Amino acid sequence: MELVVLTVVQPDATVPLDRFGTWLGGTSLRWVRPWAGDPVPEVPDVGSGLLVLGGRTNAYDDDGTPFLPALRRLLADAVAHELPVLGICLGHQLLAAATGGRVEVGAAPGPERGVVPISWHPEAVDDPVLGPAAAHGPALVPSMHADAVVDLPPGATALARSARYPVQAMRLGSALGVQFHPEASPDLLGAWASGRPGVDAEALTTAARRHDQEVARAGRAVAEGFVGQLRRAR
Repeated sequence: MELVVLTVVQPDATVPLDRFGTWLGGTSLRWVRPWAGDPVPEVPDVGSGLLVLGGRTNAYDDDGTPFLPALRRLLADAVAHELPVLGICLGHQLLAAATGGRVEVGAAPGPERGVVPISWHPEAVDDPVLGPAAAHGPALVPSMHADAVVDLPPGATALARSARYPVQAMRLGSALGVQFHPEASPDLLGAWASGRPGVDAEALTTAARRHDQEVARAGRAVAEGFVGQLRRAR
């Protein structure tokens, strides 16, 4: 089976691909690490699709994170060229900001950390990436964020919500953004929680391990759904 080329943009050294590395079977990964000096590519150089991971910055911190304008342009151009895109956490927020939506930095409902239950909107069942995950009904997903998409881009559809945040996933043409972290293992989630004021990282990790069978099922379904979209779009 011929491999598809997937460009993975990692905006932050502390937010790796983690379990997606084994779940994105049949893809050849092309890495871009702008935090280490890699230039952000343009659409002709991306290959079959684009995956943008999370990070500790916010979607508008151009002064502190100088590569963000180029990354937002890449996301907007990818949507315009109908290239398959998956944005995770910061990637989701950058996707929204790049295409006319709005992200609230330090969103009013407060941080969402740990394993979080989400429910799917009816449209998610027919989504080319989320459909298999949504078919199982409400899911448990890893989460670690304080910023959030509060206004959808024009033409976008919300696909999932949590009790605290109404835009846990959105579809805009060929692009999917998810606020949660389908790639994150319990150990990675615990590492992110470590040292955060008011967060018991050990308890958070223990809870994530306890629910990991269900969490991993949803995460794997998202990864495999995205690979399916990549193959169909070639």
